[in-house]
Amino acid sequence: MTVTDAGVTGPGGPLGPDGSDGPGDPGGPDRPEGPRHEGPARHGLLRRLYYGETSADFVGRRRAWFGASGLLILVGVIFLVVNGLNLSIDFRGGTSWQVPATHGLTVAKTRSVIQGAGLSSSATVQQLGSRSGTSIVVQAYIKGKNGATDQTLENNVRAALAKAAGQPTSAVSVNDVGSSWGSNITNKAVLALVLFVVAIIIYLSIRFEPKMALAAIVAVFHDILVTVGVYAVFGLSVSPDTVIAFLTILGYSLYDTVVVFDKVQENTRGLASTGRYTYSDTVNISMNQVLMRSINTSLVAIMPIVSVLVLGAYAFGARSLQDFGLALFIGLLSGAYSSIFIASPLLAILKEREPRYVNIRQRLASRGGQSLLLSPREVALATGGLPGGGSGGGRSAEGVLVPGRGREERAGGQARPAAPRPGAGRPGIRRPPPRPRKKGRRR
Repeated sequence: MTVTDAGVTGPGGPLGPDGSDGPGDPGGPDRPEGPRHEGPARHGLLRRLYYGETSADFVGRRRAWFGASGLLILVGVIFLVVNGLNLSIDFRGGTSWQVPATHGLTVAKTRSVIQGAGLSSSATVQQLGSRSGTSIVVQAYIKGKNGATDQTLENNVRAALAKAAGQPTSAVSVNDVGSSWGSNITNKAVLALVLFVVAIIIYLSIRFEPKMALAAIVAVFHDILVTVGVYAVFGLSVSPDTVIAFLTILGYSLYDTVVVFDKVQENTRGLASTGRYTYSDTVNISMNQVLMRSINTSLVAIMPIVSVLVLGAYAFGARSLQDFGLALFIGLLSGAYSSIFIASPLLAILKEREPRYVNIRQRLASRGGQSLLLSPREVALATGGLPGGGSGGGRSAEGVLVPGRGREERAGGQARPAAPRPGAGRPGIRRPPPRPRKKGRRR
């Protein structure tokens, strides 16, 4: 390299502004660039879910998840205290009238008719459809002071409905339901719920650990409060079919939570055991690994419920299917939400307080490390395709972080490429071969 009036020159000509030789220099800017490791290409959300390229921070955004659930539960509790639940006559007792919806009889007209006959505005009026036709169902509590049915009021309502529908009185069916039967159902449902919770706590404590059992039970109670709150806010009718569906959704919610916790436990024995990941990192990785499975499971379970609601309840007029399907639909949505956004972040909070994970977090913080959001694809590449983790380390061919060679910084959501070795990429530079050793005489 020579300094002249024209500038600095090298063997291939004047040096460029970046300090490299001219166009003839193999290491100059005109040389072909080597392959760049920029990581996997960014796709749409559905494609990234399918290929395991999501890296959502479920634990880091726990305040948002907890806040949304807390607000929903608070609104439900307020409506529950103020208005209560709309219990069907199966629980509180009462009388039910059913009349064919003929002669232009509608829900609004029926309300006007029954109020004129002496019923209060709290009576429930529903329109049901079936293959044989449409009918109007009226439910009301007309018990007297001594608990006996007000027979006169019952007959007046029956006659008024028959006249409005243009039918004889015999076409109006009347059913009286006592409150004792509904009370027995309520007591048995509460007993079943208590036994269910106790059995789940024992099972999860043996299968996993007590902290996982606690997080799962909190998620179950979250589903209970959300479902009851939705029924209180919208005034939906609570029938025995609702109670049966309610107990069913608790089992489904717990199943989804157990699937998530099983993956967390598997990664805890693999990735978290290396000491390079906090428990929150492990939970985030596990959640992203099972996210697509949870979505698919929820969709497969919800689609038949929607069919039950649309076809069974509205097309065929099966009221029991309506009560059962609506409770299942609300519960399945709440269960899928709680297993992902409530149970897992709560488990991370409980486990991060253990001395082992406190030491890991402090050690990583002292080294300037930050929590990494790795996608399932990156974890598979980092561990050689083994989902449980591995002890090896290094950088994969995709340029992603591999446990064992430190925690690298990220800029703009992509991993910063490693610095090349001196002389790497220059085909004209070769290391001199080692000089052969001289053979000495044997003595």
